[in-house]
Amino acid sequence: MATHLDLQEQEQLDELKAFWKQYGNLITWTLTLALLAYAGWAGWGYWQREQATKAAAMYDELDRAAQAGDAARADKVFADLKERYPRTIYTQQAGLLAGKLLYEKGKPEAAIAALTWVADQAAEREYQQLARLRLAGLQLDAKKHDDALKLVAAVDLPALAGLAADRRGDILQAQGKRDEARSAYQQAYAGMEEGNDYRRLVEAKLTALGGSVTVSAAAAAASGASR
Repeated sequence: MATHLDLQEQEQLDELKAFWKQYGNLITWTLTLALLAYAGWAGWGYWQREQATKAAAMYDELDRAAQAGDAARADKVFADLKERYPRTIYTQQAGLLAGKLLYEKGKPEAAIAALTWVADQAAEREYQQLARLRLAGLQLDAKKHDDALKLVAAVDLPALAGLAADRRGDILQAQGKRDEARSAYQQAYAGMEEGNDYRRLVEAKLTALGGSVTVSAAAAAASGASR
């Protein structure tokens, strides 16, 4: 009986050796690759968290510069953020904040550069399109109406439809196209929720043009389509 068991164990051992000889390298490489993939995933997550933490600290520095009205410092911090942490959400937010401050401090070209970076390089569409709307406002101030309209036309997120229509109305009014501007404002009004403070500003613009806050069927349809 003992001899029979020994022979059976020997057969199983031989089968195991044969299996390992045939598939051992494949199993080893598969396990190695799986461990490397896990290590890479864990390392990538750690690296992203570290990047976000450092970018957040720099954004706080830029925010303090903005509160102090230090446009030069804010611009410098934003430049560092772009170089070191271009893909973080803090850099995208920093571009919007820097653009606002630089414009307020009489540096429109630097403001346009900051907002253009966000519009072209931001990873999040929301920030890209917010930057385009703000750029359109700067182009409107510079009387570059066609450029401003192109920027507004590139804004297609439903959440920004009302603001885009309002900006388009501003541009059309500046071009002397009162009827088209009135239609754009009506679309903007239709695209904003009741109780929205900005909606009151759109209403005031409509009133100034002799328009009504009663939304036309065309404006309502356009607003619904944009959503």
